[in-house]
Amino acid sequence: MNKDEELLKVTFAQLYGQHQAVELLKSAIINNRLAPGYLFAGPAGIGKGLAAKCFSQLLMGDNPLNKKRLQAGNHPDFLWVMPTYLHQGQLLTPTEATAAGLKRKAPPQIRIEQVREITQFLSSTPLEAPRAVVVIEDAQKMAESAANALLKTLEEPGKATIILIAPGSDSLLPTLVSRCQRIPFYRLNEGEMKRVLQEKGYEEILTHRELLMMAAGSPGEAIASFTQLQAMPPILLEKFKKVPSNPHDALTLAKEVDKTLDTEAQLWLIEYLQHFYWEKMQKKEIIEQLEKARQCLLSYVQPRLVWECTLLAVIQ
Repeated sequence: MNKDEELLKVTFAQLYGQHQAVELLKSAIINNRLAPGYLFAGPAGIGKGLAAKCFSQLLMGDNPLNKKRLQAGNHPDFLWVMPTYLHQGQLLTPTEATAAGLKRKAPPQIRIEQVREITQFLSSTPLEAPRAVVVIEDAQKMAESAANALLKTLEEPGKATIILIAPGSDSLLPTLVSRCQRIPFYRLNEGEMKRVLQEKGYEEILTHRELLMMAAGSPGEAIASFTQLQAMPPILLEKFKKVPSNPHDALTLAKEVDKTLDTEAQLWLIEYLQHFYWEKMQKKEIIEQLEKARQCLLSYVQPRLVWECTLLAVIQ
């Protein structure tokens, strides 16, 4: 094994269970056949973001300074874009929105303002690295206007590589997909899941059957669900586990959910309850009602009304 092959092996060593993706990316580096755009496609939380960081590190030159600045997120030739909330004229990432105590009523989006930032970023020659790299996380959450604006940049990215991270090709505009090389990512098996969770200090998750079922081979989803479970008010969760027995309790619980949880937390709660109720009761009707609630929330129906209708239907 020569020095370059050893470097590639070491760089991707922390990425478990994605052998095909790693081989495709390594081949692009070794043969110097780099596409202007890549689509890292697969479920959330299985290593697409980590792979994007590893690949970016190699594209921009694997030296200690580059690596350190990439990890810190302050490299002048590297831009990581994620969906944002619009609040009082400012774009906030999910982390920033949480820190600001923002009650989020709609899912975040990648907006046309962010695509304009990408265009401006790529209009200049790379300052330090051989090429610039832009990573767009959750690209499926791109507004249509933003996706159309990105097309021209993907056609002529200059001395740059653009990486889109999304669940799959069908979640993006076909014109965007056609301009990218697709790199497939897959869910991890039980052994790989266990190894990742243990290494990251989340071995406790292995004792939560509902969380593992929700994760379905995604350690990132398992960790996110565990974090969400810890943040969920215990009293509220206990009320749901018992299921309301009368209309008054159902309406009171709906009001409490709307007052306590933002939309993202409500969507997570629905998925958790679907798995919980199926394990405990195996009642298809309840699962179907919860799925209707999820679709309504995603369609921006008033949350309290959604929960009132759902819980009233459940007790019937």
